Amino acid sequence: MVEPVGNHYVIARPVYSENAFNEEHEKLHRYHKTFWDHLKLYFSCSPQRAKKIALRLFPVVSWLPAYRFREWILNDIISGINTGLVAVLQGLAFALLVNVPPSYGLYAAFFPVLVYFIFGTSRHISVGPFPVLSLMVGGVVTRLVPDDSTGNGTSTNTSAINDERVMVAASVTFLSGVVQLLLGIFQFGFIVIYLSQSLISGFTTAAAIHVLVSQLKFMFQLSVPGFNVPFGIIYTLESVFSQITKANVADLVTSLIVLLIVFVVKEMNDRYKEKLPAPIPIELLVTILAALISYFVNLEEKFDVAVVGKLEEGFHAPVAPDADILQKCIGDGISIAIVGFAVAFSVAKVYSIKHDYPIDGNQELIAFGLGNIVGGSFKGFASSTALSRSGVQESTGGKTQIAGIISSVIVLVVILAIGFLLAPLQKSVLASLALGNLKGMLMQFKEIGILWRKDKYDCVIWVVTFLSAIFLGLDIGLAAAVAFQLLTVVIRSQIPSCTVLANVGRSNIYRNRKDYTDIYEPEGVKIFRCSSPIFFANIEFFREKLITAVGFNPLRVLRKRNKALRKIRKMLKKGELQVTPKGLICMANPTYESEEELDNNKIEELDQPTIMTDLPIRINWSTDLPPGITVPQVNIHSIILDFSSVSFLDFSAMTVLRKVISIHEFVRLDIDIYIAGAYDGLLDKLERSAFFDEEIKPSMFFLTIHDAVLHILLKKDIANSPKLKLAEVTPQSSSFLTLLPFQYCQAPCNALHSYSSVCYLSLFSKDSH
Repeated sequence: MVEPVGNHYVIARPVYSENAFNEEHEKLHRYHKTFWDHLKLYFSCSPQRAKKIALRLFPVVSWLPAYRFREWILNDIISGINTGLVAVLQGLAFALLVNVPPSYGLYAAFFPVLVYFIFGTSRHISVGPFPVLSLMVGGVVTRLVPDDSTGNGTSTNTSAINDERVMVAASVTFLSGVVQLLLGIFQFGFIVIYLSQSLISGFTTAAAIHVLVSQLKFMFQLSVPGFNVPFGIIYTLESVFSQITKANVADLVTSLIVLLIVFVVKEMNDRYKEKLPAPIPIELLVTILAALISYFVNLEEKFDVAVVGKLEEGFHAPVAPDADILQKCIGDGISIAIVGFAVAFSVAKVYSIKHDYPIDGNQELIAFGLGNIVGGSFKGFASSTALSRSGVQESTGGKTQIAGIISSVIVLVVILAIGFLLAPLQKSVLASLALGNLKGMLMQFKEIGILWRKDKYDCVIWVVTFLSAIFLGLDIGLAAAVAFQLLTVVIRSQIPSCTVLANVGRSNIYRNRKDYTDIYEPEGVKIFRCSSPIFFANIEFFREKLITAVGFNPLRVLRKRNKALRKIRKMLKKGELQVTPKGLICMANPTYESEEELDNNKIEELDQPTIMTDLPIRINWSTDLPPGITVPQVNIHSIILDFSSVSFLDFSAMTVLRKVISIHEFVRLDIDIYIAGAYDGLLDKLERSAFFDEEIKPSMFFLTIHDAVLHILLKKDIANSPKLKLAEVTPQSSSFLTLLPFQYCQAPCNALHSYSSVCYLSLFSKDSH
C-alpha cells in the first residue's frame, strides 16, 4: 500500500525474501524463444512477412508514394544542385587521395547515389567519396602498385600504372561492398557499437592528418612515393622535406591562397549560418576562378604547374574485380567496409534524430554494400558520406533523397558534357579543396580536454586511437584501437567499483558510507555492493574486496579456530584445562606450539566446519580464551551482498561465490550471507547450477537491501528475547513501513503480535524509543 503524505510517501508491506514474494505473488510462465525458434521465424514466409521484407529491402517504396511534391520539390532541386556541385569538386579532389586520375572520382560520386536512393533509409546524407575512405583505398593502391613499379616515367608507363591503380581501387571497393552486403544480410548492423564516438573521433582526426600529409606532394609538386607501412607518415614527411628546395612556388602560393580563402569563407558560413539563406559555395567559386586564371594565364607552360588534364568522357563498361588483388587486400576491404559504415551511420543517426524518422542499420549496410559493388564495377572507389557535403544537402533545404538524385544529375552532366572545362585546373587547387574540408575533423583536437574532464577512459581511447592510426597506418591503427578499446572495457569490468553501504537519512536508502555523515550501520552487519557483472575475470577481485570490506580473511579465521579447538582438546586430555561455570580455566603454564606442529601436514582438516559436540562446553569465540590460544575476533554476524548492479554471473563466478559463502569461508564462521536486489532469473539459474545445499539456501535472497536489513534486525532481536522466540515472528509476517524523508516512529510497539519492521525504522532514528 502506498499513501502520499505531502511531499513524502508511505509504503506499508511485508518484509520480503525472494521466496516469500514469489509465494505471495504468482509469476506468469513465459515461454522464452530458443535459437531455433528465432531461426524458424527468420526463414518463415507469409504474404504479410513478404510484404514487410520487400518494404524493408526497398525503402523507396515506402516514402516515395508519400512524397509531398508541391511542398518539397523546389527545396530538393535547390539542395540537389548545390550538393551536386560540391560532389563534383570533392570527387575530383578525393581522387588524388586514392592516387587515381581525377575523373574516376566522378564515378564514385555518381553510382552510389543512385543505389542509395533505392535502398537507403536516411533522407539527408549525401553519399559519395569520403576523405578517410579515399585515403584508406589509396594506401592499398600505393602498396600494390608503387610509383616505381615500372622502369621509367614515359606516358605509356604512366598510363599503365594508372590503369593498374584504378583496377586495385575498384577491386578493393568491390570487396568492401561485398563485406557490407553480407553484414547487412546477416543482420550485423550492431557492429557499429564497437566503434565508440571517442574512437571514431580520434580515428578521423588521425585520418585528417594523413590526408594533410598526403596532399603536400601536390601542394609542393614533388615526386613523393607512397609509404603504406607502419610509420609511413614519418617517411613521407622525410621525403617531402628532403626535396623542399625543389618545390614549385606557383603551386605552393596557389595552394596557400586557396586554403586561406576556403577556411575564411567556411568560418563565415558556420558563424552566420542562421542569417545566410544557403552556405556560400566557395569550392565552386574558387574552382571556376582558378580554372579561368590557369586557362588564360597558361600557368601550365609558364610555371610548370601540374593540372588535372583532360577528363575521360562517358562511362567505362563494368568490369569484374581482379581475383589476385582481392586475395591481397581482404583485411583492407573489411576495415574500409566497417569504417565507411560507421561514419555514414553516425551522420545518418544525427539527421534522423533531428528530423524524427527511423533508420535501419542493417538496411544501411545493404545500401552501402550494393553502392560500393556497383561503384567498384564501374571503376569508382569506396563511398560513404562526407560531413560537409551532407551538411550542404541538409542546410539548403533537402527533404529526401530526391536531392541526391538531382546531385547525381549534376555529376552526370560533368561526366558527359562539360568535364573538359576543368582540364586546366591545377592539382594543387584540388589538394587545397580536400584540405579545406578537413576543418571539422581537425577541430576535434578540442575534444581531448573535454573528454579528460568527463571520462578519462574515453580520453585515453581517443589519444591511443589517434597515435595508433598516425604511426601504424589507418588499417593497422584501427585494429589496434578497437583492441585497446575492448581492453578498457575488460579492465573496467575486471576492476569494478566495490563499496560498503550504510543507511542514509534514517530511511530505506543505502549509499556509500564514505560519502555521507548522517549514516546508520546496523551493528554486526556489513552491506557490500559490486557495481559490475561478476564473471571469471573479476571474481577474485570481488572476493578480495569483500574480505577487505569485512576486515578479516574468513578462511584464516576458520583455520585458526580449528587449530584452537585442536589445542583445547589436547589440553583437556592432559588436564591442563578445567571446565568451570565461568568457562575454561588453565591449570598449567600455557605452551605455544608452532604453526607447523598444529598443521601436522593436514591443512584440509583445518578447512572443515568447527565441531564442538565432543567438548564439555561450547566455545564462545568472542570471549577471552585460555592463555596460549589466540583467535582473531569477528564482530560481524551478517553480510548483505547488494546485487542490484550485477547484470549476470557466469559459471566460474558461481563456483567461487559458493566457495566464498560456505565451503571454506563465511557460513562456517556462523556469519549469515544475504543477497539483495538480484536480477530476474538469477535464482533459477543458481538452482539449475546446483548452487544451493544445506548451508546455502534460496532463503538468503531478498528483494531489497532494506528487506534484508529488517530481517536481520528482527532475527537478532528474536534470538536475544525469549518472548519474541515464543511469538515466532517471520519476515514475511512482519510489516514494512517507510516514510521518505524519515519520520520518527510514534506508534507504540509493545504489543508482541503486532511486532513490525517499523520498529526497526525507529532504531535508525536518533531518539529511539
